[in-house]
Amino acid sequence: MEKFAELKKIAESVELVDAHAHNIVAIDSTVPFLNCFSEAAGDALFDVPHAINFKRSLKEIAEIYGSSLSLHAVQESRQRLGLESSTAVCFKAAKISVLLIDDGIELDKKFDIKWHRNFVPTVGRILRVERVAEKILEKGSNGTWTLGSFMEIFTEELKSVADEVLAFKSIVAYRSGLAINTEVTEKEAEEGLNDVICAGHPIRISNKSFIDYIFLHALKVAQSYDLPMQIHTGFGDKDLDLRLANPLHLRNLLEDKRFMKNRLVLLHASYPFSKEASYLASVYPQVFLDFGLAIPKLSFHGMVSSVKELLELAPMNKIMFSTDGYAFAETFYLGAKKAREVVFSVLRDACVDGDLSIPEAIAAVKDVFAENAKQFYKLDVSSRYSDVKPPLLSFFQAEELHESSKDVTFVRIIWIDASGQHRCRVVPQQRFYSSVQKHGVGLTCACMGMSSTSDGPAVDTNLSASGETRIVPDLSTKCRLPWNKQQEMVLADMYIEPGKVWEYCPREALRRVSKVLKDEFDLVVNAGFENEFYLLKSILRNGKEEWTPFDRTSYCSTSSFDAASPILEEVFASLQSLNIAVEQLHAEAGKGQFEIALKYTDCFRAADSLIFAREVIKAVARKHGLLATFVPKYALDDIGSGSHVHVSLSKNGENVFMTSGEPSQYGMSKIGEAFMAGVLNHLPAILPFTAPLPNSYDRIQPNMWSGAYLCWGKENREAPLRAASPPGVAHGLISNFEIKAFDGCANPYLGLAAIISAGIDGLRRNLSLPEPVDGDPDILKENLQRLPVTLAESVEALEKDPLFKEMIGENLLVAIIGVRKAEVKYYSENKEGYKDLIFKY
Repeated sequence: MEKFAELKKIAESVELVDAHAHNIVAIDSTVPFLNCFSEAAGDALFDVPHAINFKRSLKEIAEIYGSSLSLHAVQESRQRLGLESSTAVCFKAAKISVLLIDDGIELDKKFDIKWHRNFVPTVGRILRVERVAEKILEKGSNGTWTLGSFMEIFTEELKSVADEVLAFKSIVAYRSGLAINTEVTEKEAEEGLNDVICAGHPIRISNKSFIDYIFLHALKVAQSYDLPMQIHTGFGDKDLDLRLANPLHLRNLLEDKRFMKNRLVLLHASYPFSKEASYLASVYPQVFLDFGLAIPKLSFHGMVSSVKELLELAPMNKIMFSTDGYAFAETFYLGAKKAREVVFSVLRDACVDGDLSIPEAIAAVKDVFAENAKQFYKLDVSSRYSDVKPPLLSFFQAEELHESSKDVTFVRIIWIDASGQHRCRVVPQQRFYSSVQKHGVGLTCACMGMSSTSDGPAVDTNLSASGETRIVPDLSTKCRLPWNKQQEMVLADMYIEPGKVWEYCPREALRRVSKVLKDEFDLVVNAGFENEFYLLKSILRNGKEEWTPFDRTSYCSTSSFDAASPILEEVFASLQSLNIAVEQLHAEAGKGQFEIALKYTDCFRAADSLIFAREVIKAVARKHGLLATFVPKYALDDIGSGSHVHVSLSKNGENVFMTSGEPSQYGMSKIGEAFMAGVLNHLPAILPFTAPLPNSYDRIQPNMWSGAYLCWGKENREAPLRAASPPGVAHGLISNFEIKAFDGCANPYLGLAAIISAGIDGLRRNLSLPEPVDGDPDILKENLQRLPVTLAESVEALEKDPLFKEMIGENLLVAIIGVRKAEVKYYSENKEGYKDLIFKY
């Protein structure tokens, strides 16, 4: 089995494109929960608990919720968690990144497509053509329809949404079977229309001539818009005549020259006609296959057998995944979980049999679960974080985030204020799950006006003890504390009222400017942070406690790493448990100083990961009797600590910061240069966001590897902006740039928001970079502008720069400036005050 470890890992971790599913319903809907496990209805539901699928699936749902193994206990867990949280549990576990919904099923209290975007970053619509026709007829009066008048409206309805949907879908198999009469006449269709109307309301189209006619017409519209058509084939509920759902009945349609350019998806593995479907996909270029519903509704052997039969003849680039999720989030989870297991089993056996090599099987996993659908449905999923909200596919832990957690006592709800301090409210586990996870907890509006020196609002922030906001957990970030398994933590957004994000929310500021960048330029910012920090130990000197360096070794010292290994290994393991990837770690140049570099990822995830990384580092240090501090200049006579951030741009998942074919003076693209030039142009005004304390400017000094002059350089670590060409990038090309004037006291959401704002301005004005500085900027200082040498100077630069009022928001900007001025005043009057910062950062 060891040789298949990589195949298994990919099968279990690849993000899924769920290409066919249906709406979720409210928790008090009349749709029976037993429909999670069966297509049965009415009295037949009483026998469902005796099915193999039910027994297996119930066990898997109970495991994810941490409930006992009974239908009652599972339903009780759903009720206790609430719909939003239980849905978040299932979609997080399923790792679905794209969801295509056929919203044509009329379900009691179903949620619209937009609601599902709270849990999946990309959600698209599939249009059920028969439901479109039925709605048109339901609106009209009996006796007034002609085939011509109906078809005119029907065509307009299809065309009006053709640019908004990703596929059409037909349930002709349910209504009259797949033996489509491709030569149905207008007369026959007219008679069929009259039969449908005479049957009365509610309208249900089942006349074969009429349904064949509108199906063929929908195919023509789909072809003109290059939209695929999904077709229900194989099994379903008892409304279906299974004998007529055999896809071989489609042969006349497939041979019709008018429709050979249509792309057709046979849904549900055509079970029990999987071999027949495989044959059709092998000989007809327009036929593709989807195995949703067959997985997970069959026994495990049945699922494996069905997928193997699909692969007997069908090309692997024509097979796609879906959950056929329906009404309940649990169906999406079950479909994804069993599909991963089944596809791994089938492809592993193919490798054992010699049909595939392991690399070919790995490629097939990616194709079946995502790449085939992306290409087939022409999906643009370049960024999971380009929408207003981050997705609920959490990346912070290996175990399930939203399990019942019976052994958890407290949940920490964390926010980062304008001064960059980590703050939290703690609630008992029971209250969190019963109320707080949905409604949040109240918090004074003054929370975003506090400085590092006072827990009251600073003057001139326009924030006071009057007014309340609420911090609402972002459930995608909830995770166990690695250092205390009896507690959980979750990051929070700030709302002024239900559904309305507070304008002072730092996470919302980053979302807002990221959306502007995406909407205007179709670009996404990626970022990677370096965490520099000191490990300090407590000693008594003359009866007083002092904090001194953990050790006194030099940069990249092996002995220093040996001494700190127990701590660093525990930090690394904790970060791994949160799915926060570490790129490298080493001893830094300061006495007792270390650096941990986090993996490069999209900017929102990078900021969230940075917050949790700081929490982990400080907590593990405390556990070992040490104090970890991210203060920019812990000791004025030693090197400072930064939180350098590497930034690049991507479009459609590709790095577009570096040049690609176009002439380039510096090895970066025109958009990369314009973005970086914008950051350089606004850098003095960015500093209050990224270097927020007077102590920050003790660090930003010449010859301190922090960038003290307004310039940029190629691989110049004394420049505040360093264009980088890391290993693996072709010689002469620049893949990203590093911003050195970013430290561990900065709120990363606000810092990145300011950087992106400046980059947007550079793109809007098509700015160019000046010549790079290759040597020591301090030697060239006569020809260079010094960056602000104090926080007061950088605040002045911010007040003079109109860009950030527009991009960050006027009220939030006023609060930030007010907090910064309070910092300036306090530390100018208390020269030794910076020494207390080690306890706050």
